[in-house]
Amino acid sequence: MKILFTASEAYPFIKTGGLGDVAYALPKALRKLGIDIRVIIPKYTKIIKKHSDRMEKIAEYKVQVGWRSQYCGLLHLEYDGIPYYFIDNEYYFKRGNAYGDFDDGERFSFFSKAVLEAIKYLDGFVPDILHCNDWHTAISIPLLKEHYENDSRYSNIKTVYTIHNLKYQGLFAKEVLGELLNLGMEYFSEDKLKYYNAISFMKGGIIFADAVTTVSPTYAEEIKTEYYGEGLNGLLRSRGCDLYGIVNGVDIDLNNPSTDENIFENYDENNIYGKEKNKVELQGLLKLPQDKSIPIIAMVTRLEEQKGVDLIREIIEELLNEDIQLVVLGTGTQRYEDMFKFYAWKYPQKVSANIYFDNSLAQKIYAGSDMFLMPSKFEPCGIGQLIALRYGSIPIVRETGGLNDTIHSFNEFTGEGNGFSFKAYSSQDMIYTIRRALEFFRNKELWSKLVKKAMSEDYSWDKSAEQYIEVYNKLLCK
Repeated sequence: MKILFTASEAYPFIKTGGLGDVAYALPKALRKLGIDIRVIIPKYTKIIKKHSDRMEKIAEYKVQVGWRSQYCGLLHLEYDGIPYYFIDNEYYFKRGNAYGDFDDGERFSFFSKAVLEAIKYLDGFVPDILHCNDWHTAISIPLLKEHYENDSRYSNIKTVYTIHNLKYQGLFAKEVLGELLNLGMEYFSEDKLKYYNAISFMKGGIIFADAVTTVSPTYAEEIKTEYYGEGLNGLLRSRGCDLYGIVNGVDIDLNNPSTDENIFENYDENNIYGKEKNKVELQGLLKLPQDKSIPIIAMVTRLEEQKGVDLIREIIEELLNEDIQLVVLGTGTQRYEDMFKFYAWKYPQKVSANIYFDNSLAQKIYAGSDMFLMPSKFEPCGIGQLIALRYGSIPIVRETGGLNDTIHSFNEFTGEGNGFSFKAYSSQDMIYTIRRALEFFRNKELWSKLVKKAMSEDYSWDKSAEQYIEVYNKLLCK
């Protein structure tokens, strides 16, 4: 079985969010199971020199973007046993950021077309399945059907489309059909790409893919409803037989407290005393009082409404009346960044606001915190809660999407559960749940058992990789 996995980012080359983790960890798990999966991403100039210097150019060709005939270089590099290909064009990818530019529609139209053309130059590797991810690569799927149906090299390729976050759909003016995609205006229809008075790249992926997946079973059901469906809920219901929810895992080699070089002291579920050392050292690093009896509640997140930060804004004074320390790492909406900066100034003994992102500090926070707060408004899967479990930081989450599938509320009578959760999107329900966790934290014997149980669970990609293979096999047997 041969899979070409196309994405806009992949660790360790470029990563802005969870997709970058998935585009590394899932192929790694699939290759261990004998699948010949290869990954193709843009060659951003932000990719560090030690990787770009090792890339080998294997082809040059032209890509038609509307009336433009654009240069494309195809490069290859093997990393950690995974073959990676890179689409090179400095006009499109020599940028300060991976996303967010005015011409993203043109940039990822070029990338999606370049991926399809690249199949001609992969040294005889013709994929059985093209696996596309999020809006940036979704348009490859209708382009494959429209422009390559008479090419024998492409005629047997099946397509899988994975939705990582339905909110970001790649919406552009209908003129893009001809100007960038070389598609006729017949594609501006409800059964193709039309989305109100625009076109949606993501809608094209959903409609034309042979199978659609998303990153947790709960989210697969939620996006069929009006509240979560972002205007595509009816379409997703119509594809219900071909829609699969497969929960993400984490790379247990990268996220391993017994070997992690970023943390102060290594530890595992059989020796959690090392976690106390990490806590005290983290407090010192962040200039908080070094007292292991004070619970640290951590957030490593984008500071946006989706992540439930507005709930925290409603009750932050009330929360800080508790005997806690609040540690925040991340960037996002200005008003939320300013809020945490203000409370770090007002309560320097209680709040550490780190309004940037640093992976090494993130790992130290996972290792040094007692609880990990994720009160998301919606969360397709979430990786933070899985890393937190791995490091023995007990998650406090809202029951939505992948949070609902991975975190089960602690039951003090049966000992079941690996965290604490609340259902309603309510700041009062959230603070009640936080206080419930704080109450159990004071029982050191019980809390120690909860930490060891959380750390001993299986968060690997193994089971999820097998579920992806089942989806692939269903397509190839049709």
